[in-house]
Amino acid sequence: MTQKPPIIFVPASKLTVAPTNVRKRTDPAADEELKALILAKGVIQNLVGLPVPRKKGEYLITAGGRRLKQVQALIAEGKFDPDHTVPVLVLTDKNDAVEISLVENVGRLNMTPAEECRAFQAIIEIEKKAPADVAKRFGVTERFVLGRLRLAGLADIIFEALADGEITLDVAKAYASISDPVRQATVFEELGDGWGSTNCGEIRRRLISGFYRGSDPKALLVGRDAYVAAGGRIDSDLFSDAANENWIDSEILERLADERMQAAAEEIQARDGFGELRVVCQTRVPYMDVMALDEIEGESVPLTQEEEDRQRAIEQELEAIAENADEDGYSDEEQQVIQTLEAEYDALNERPPVLADHQKAGSLAYLVIGQDGTPRLHEQFYAIPAPEPEEEEFEGEVSEDVEQDEEPAEEASSRSPISQRLADEMAIMKTELLRVHVASDPHFALDLGTFFMVDATLGFRHDLPSDLRATAPYSRMPGFESDTPAAEQWEELKEGLDRSWADSPDITDRYEAFCALGDDARASWLGWAIARTLHAVPAGGSGSAMLDHLGRKLNINVADWWRPTARRYFDRVSKTTILGHFEEVGGVELRNRYGASKKHDLSLSAEKLFGGQIIVEAAVKERALAWVPEAMRFDQDGEAPHTIDGGDDLSDSDSIDQGGTDEADGLSEAA
Repeated sequence: MTQKPPIIFVPASKLTVAPTNVRKRTDPAADEELKALILAKGVIQNLVGLPVPRKKGEYLITAGGRRLKQVQALIAEGKFDPDHTVPVLVLTDKNDAVEISLVENVGRLNMTPAEECRAFQAIIEIEKKAPADVAKRFGVTERFVLGRLRLAGLADIIFEALADGEITLDVAKAYASISDPVRQATVFEELGDGWGSTNCGEIRRRLISGFYRGSDPKALLVGRDAYVAAGGRIDSDLFSDAANENWIDSEILERLADERMQAAAEEIQARDGFGELRVVCQTRVPYMDVMALDEIEGESVPLTQEEEDRQRAIEQELEAIAENADEDGYSDEEQQVIQTLEAEYDALNERPPVLADHQKAGSLAYLVIGQDGTPRLHEQFYAIPAPEPEEEEFEGEVSEDVEQDEEPAEEASSRSPISQRLADEMAIMKTELLRVHVASDPHFALDLGTFFMVDATLGFRHDLPSDLRATAPYSRMPGFESDTPAAEQWEELKEGLDRSWADSPDITDRYEAFCALGDDARASWLGWAIARTLHAVPAGGSGSAMLDHLGRKLNINVADWWRPTARRYFDRVSKTTILGHFEEVGGVELRNRYGASKKHDLSLSAEKLFGGQIIVEAAVKERALAWVPEAMRFDQDGEAPHTIDGGDDLSDSDSIDQGGTDEADGLSEAA
């Protein structure tokens, strides 16, 4: 029988990691966890080592190098004594060293997230430890421990799916975004094996349907303290803050919001004296509420003396910039100053009009909730609509052939048998029933939503029972018409849409005809409707990062679709900027070659260079054809385009011929 190798305790100072230890890479975060565990419980699993020849008492560690390094780190930090010992299984055969090291690392099975959840839960419940203490003990963050505890509280059916590997950790976290296990289980069963079962966004949307976020204008209007004081409950996950926590008692919030708005309306009405002031507990007035109303134009407000002085100062500054501009046009800094001054000048001239006192008495105003939660008057005012004539009550005698609870057919048709309020309430309940069924059938909802969006784009539709629209955003440059290949392709795509369904004046007929289209035809309408809503946002503007992300995700190669021309680009920038672009693709030599050109000639040369119409070195031509201005790139978050500089590692002559292909390939990929 083979004798088992002995385990002895050896001072860590006498141990060294052997070159044969198979683990070569490590994870700093995991090392911190391991160090915390060793500090709390010591080295539980022994190390494996070989005696060092001619050095008595010293050993080379072939398995357990990470543990040894953390022990030595704790000694260096003064948390362990300098002579701290660790258990070492001593091998006598060098041939076993690598094999045992490999077996120890390959044979290890990490705990699953579900096992971690139960382990942390058991420690806290049995040992009565605080999450912060557990986090410190295991070398993880308190947030990590709290996250595992939140997962441990999942509905049983979801936790079992996590433990069995049927759902991922991300899906489990999505369900843990609320703490109600009943609602979790309900949504889990509703989604089943459908497309949304693995879609974290869809899971969260289903879970919080009917909830309000803390950043919602209604929530900001009411305030967290008032909502909680009224009995409102808040459900927040570990990754939420005050802005995105869930306010789950929507009825309480809506009641409080309505009370705040009514109180604000009374104050405004007492101050301004509008003919009628209607409260809308939303951020905007529904289109259907104002479509038949006549707008009232307010009176412009004259500028104050201070504002007039500022306007004259702006005019003088703009004139000074124009007088001092060189023949090459404005510099980038001057263009920025001009844009800022012009924006300020326009803001002084384009202030919204206000109503005179005599206009207010005959006007209808709406009070809405601002995005910051502040009650505000809607910017447009309307003429008070004339009241509808009252229906005359039926005063005739009732025929003997008609029962007392019935009305004659002609008279019954002239007025509704129920009040308007009851009709509105029943309409709400009826629509609630419809919403539940539409929301439960994503394919049906997709066709319906697409129909609503595209039907509204084909003309004025007063019969659409939905606010869903795919409205094209306001143009940043009214009257601008693009002649790019993309613009031509967009028109072809638009003309190619199947409009055979849109002829009927009846909305139900149009809807059924739309649903009867083939899958490809309906999908084309959906793509067109969504695409037309995208805003044109300059680089750095709000939303530009998302647009860049979409361009990268779609792998759009801008250079294949758009080339800079004199009219589109080069005539609009300074000579210095154009020469800088020459240097980007051809180095200092190419810049110097065109440095003496006049601005007009330089623009035409640039159009030809970047259009591949000038005979230049092959590498320069390749880079030029792949180049687009920064404002046209979708790689704003990526690396800056490579600039060839003859003053770096390459001489002016070498900068074009040597290494050009690789650089051009890199720039092509970036473009």
